[in-house]
Amino acid sequence: MTTPATLMVRLAAGVPNDALLLLAADLTHRLKARRVIGISACQPVQIYGSPEAYVPPEFINWDRERIDRQLRAAEVSFRAALEGKGATVDWRSTVLTYGTIADYVAAEMRAADLLIAAAEEAGAVFDRSRHLDVADVAPIVGRPMLVAGSGVDRIDLRSVVVTWKDAREARRAAEDALPLLKLADRVTVVEVAADENLAHARIRTEDVAGWLASHGVTAWALAIEGAKDDAAVLREAATKLGAGLLVGGAYGHTRLREWVVGGVTRDLLLRPIGCCSLVSH
Repeated sequence: MTTPATLMVRLAAGVPNDALLLLAADLTHRLKARRVIGISACQPVQIYGSPEAYVPPEFINWDRERIDRQLRAAEVSFRAALEGKGATVDWRSTVLTYGTIADYVAAEMRAADLLIAAAEEAGAVFDRSRHLDVADVAPIVGRPMLVAGSGVDRIDLRSVVVTWKDAREARRAAEDALPLLKLADRVTVVEVAADENLAHARIRTEDVAGWLASHGVTAWALAIEGAKDDAAVLREAATKLGAGLLVGGAYGHTRLREWVVGGVTRDLLLRPIGCCSLVSH
């Protein structure tokens, strides 16, 4: 992947986005992006019950006015954080009468190289008319996605872990991450394997480290013996390595609007804790 020229930042309406905006501004500077697009969307409150149920017009008007206020506030905060950072700033927002927020964001990503979004906080209760589950976007966005952990306002590139699995998605993610890997102080390619497969895992991770070296990235290879829970083993390894960024593939498939992700993708990459992740499908 060439250095992203256009970044898209997905803002949640009705809640503060301060940390994400600081991260986006910092990344705009570090990647020398030429354009940054802010994006937000809301769905009207869904009314459940009998189709004949009466909904007062005052309630519908109140909800629409609230949405308009929240989208305007999101735009104001976006422009305040990004204007004057050396990149052209644009804004996109909509009120969805059909479709999902994930569909809208994925469609608008035709204009950008990299999507920046906040991770879902485990156990949190969200207003579904405002919330974007990054797992819904991953299979349909067609671009790499940078997922920021809760409260993370800057990507720490002193240590980066590339989580390896010998599959197309991992290769795509490693290539998409090259602009960030070239800025990193230390890159470690990590694969978790059963004891009988450790020798092959060492060969694979050394191959990836060699490929990264051919692109100007000095990387180390690390094969770890693991049990069934690869995500837990990888998280422990990433913690020991002090990783500020995790890179990996989004493994899964879409079927009738269902998104089935592998355990590592769901538990480690789409819910990073205290760091960021770059995910590609």
